Amino acid sequence: MKSYLAITRMDLKLALRQKSVIFFNYLFPLIFLVTFGQILHGDRGGAMTQVVTMVTILGILGNGLFGAGMRAVQEREANVLRRYKVTPITPAPILVAATITGWLLFMPFVMFMFAVAHFGYNMPWPQSYLSIFFFISLGIMAFRAIGMILASVANSMQESQIIVQLIYLPMLLLSGATFPSSLFPSWLLTLTQFLPATYLVSGMQGMMLRGENFFANYQAAGALVLTIILGLFISYKLFRWEKEEKIKGSAKLWIVAVLLPFFLLGTWQAHTKQNVAKTKILARQLARNENYLIRGARIFVGDGRVIEQGAILIRRGKIAEVYEGSGPDPKSVNATPLEAAGKTVLPGLIDVHVHLAAPGGSYPDDYKFDINAEMERHLAAYLYSGVTSVRSVGDPLDASLKVRSIVNSGERLGSYLYACGPLFTTEGGHGTEYFKALPQTMRTQFEAQFVRLPKTADEARRMVDEVRQAGVDCVKSIMESGGGSIVYNRMDVALLDAIVQQAHADHLPAAVHTGDTRDVGDALAAGADSIEHGSFRDQIPEALLDKMVAQKTFYDPTLSVGEAFRDLAAGKSDLLKRSLVQQVGPAGLLSQTEKDLTSDESKEMRERIAKFPFDLKIGTQNLLNAYKRGVALITGSDAGNYLVIHGPTVQHEVELWVSAGIPAPAALQAATYNAARALRADDHIGIIQPGHDADLVLVDGNPLEDINAIERVSDVFFKGEKIDRSELFDQNN
Repeated sequence: MKSYLAITRMDLKLALRQKSVIFFNYLFPLIFLVTFGQILHGDRGGAMTQVVTMVTILGILGNGLFGAGMRAVQEREANVLRRYKVTPITPAPILVAATITGWLLFMPFVMFMFAVAHFGYNMPWPQSYLSIFFFISLGIMAFRAIGMILASVANSMQESQIIVQLIYLPMLLLSGATFPSSLFPSWLLTLTQFLPATYLVSGMQGMMLRGENFFANYQAAGALVLTIILGLFISYKLFRWEKEEKIKGSAKLWIVAVLLPFFLLGTWQAHTKQNVAKTKILARQLARNENYLIRGARIFVGDGRVIEQGAILIRRGKIAEVYEGSGPDPKSVNATPLEAAGKTVLPGLIDVHVHLAAPGGSYPDDYKFDINAEMERHLAAYLYSGVTSVRSVGDPLDASLKVRSIVNSGERLGSYLYACGPLFTTEGGHGTEYFKALPQTMRTQFEAQFVRLPKTADEARRMVDEVRQAGVDCVKSIMESGGGSIVYNRMDVALLDAIVQQAHADHLPAAVHTGDTRDVGDALAAGADSIEHGSFRDQIPEALLDKMVAQKTFYDPTLSVGEAFRDLAAGKSDLLKRSLVQQVGPAGLLSQTEKDLTSDESKEMRERIAKFPFDLKIGTQNLLNAYKRGVALITGSDAGNYLVIHGPTVQHEVELWVSAGIPAPAALQAATYNAARALRADDHIGIIQPGHDADLVLVDGNPLEDINAIERVSDVFFKGEKIDRSELFDQNN
């Protein structure tokens, strides 16, 4: 042990006497830190995290590959190692001392760098500082070990420089340290998973941005530990005391051996794509950490209050402050200014009733339908339109949960998704008609994903528990018998009672689809949290409306789908020609749908729809009556139905309300704060106040006076990120 300590002390003293060591370990990284911190405005948000990661990785690569690798070759050629040979020691103390020295030289700078980033650029202290400390320590020692392998297989200083550069440059350029790897094409991003430095970048950023601990990065940590062990062992076996001792060219394959842990890890990642997904999520988190100051705008708070001229400070994804008047100087709050005079800021809009797996129209015959890609695109269309949260109330279970995970995590960019999963209905009930024409085997598969058909109360409760365990955000039941030429079996009231009761026991909101007044009454008697559609057939009695108020039940009238049914029966395509619909709707979908509306093939369908007892005037009157009685109103569009194209759904729903006589402030509150309450998410969305997510939409003009201004979207903020709307439909796969 004495020899280990003695050589470590000697190695450290020799290193500190060299000006180049001081420069490259302290001054050079500090210059990078300050320079890029200033260029990237590190004091305005997440950029400083990227700078700290970049400087750390540059330091680790330099410390290991140049500091350990090239220095060892230098000492061998200068006959320094020959002097050790005459002492009674093995190569082990020299190798261990070199590893420890590298750690002792670089770790003080790491701590100093975090202090500069925190006090000089307002970067928050990491939640798991000890985890970062241990992870960086492993990185330093692993790359020192790799460096010593390079020294062992190089026969000359010139040769070592070539080998070091062949290792150093790919890791420098492709790991994400210097260029954001989230911008790489998928094939290149997959290839980067074979590079050790990639895991240093993702591990550090995961700990700094997401509060991950050391064990959340156990795969990378394990690979680093194996690299240290392999590197020291191979270096020991190949150790040469004198420059005259040459090694065969085939020995250079030992470099491959020391990188074997990351080859295996990269192979695993190429299969699972876990770290690829993490890279995209971290890039999203970086973008959400920026600071902005929106100034001079009219602010519709969400709960009915209006600030005629105000400012909103966004910091690290949250609303930090709301000011009346012009607000502070952007420099004083380290924020990027956004001048918004003449604009109105609203909380991100919310659609509580969509069907993501349905396109809302017809695609050309040669279109290949991919349900996951379709649902992801629909969520992107919503975000483009300023609808930052949507609730899916009837979609295939596995697909909706998968897409929810991808989008809500930030791996893909789209509106936040709340998923009800399958529809609770009955044999021959509404929801089962979509699969009647399918072969039995296929029908069974589709029904397993799309509907639940309980036959007893116990079975209903068990099914609710199952979907809750699967991870749904709500439960939707159907009480609908249809009418005219379209008739369904109606669910037994006892089953509905069991479903709603179990949903409440599982702390899930229960939404109930209704078709007429009787359905509304049964839904309220069961304790429904929201009434979906209400009635387009008969007038809802005041007693039931008063019961909604007493039970705090939300009412979602979905006038958009009523209007769509009317236009579909008439063969009208006006709904497809709205500006925002044209911007977000796929061209093939819009053109084919317009053709089908007047085609001979659709004539029978249009005639059937025309006979269906579905009167928009009745639905509109029920909405007005509900408003007058004080019912809590929420906005849902039933998007996915024919002519209700995913995207700017809430805007049109609100426009229909205001045209019917609902005051604009009440309609906008239904689309923001009330909808957030229905989702049980009003603690972080739906209202513009400090501490809430910075989900905001800026529109040109004043929708309180001209409701059509709500379609003139100029900017969208989502979780604090200023969305580049032009790239939403061209996300890197």
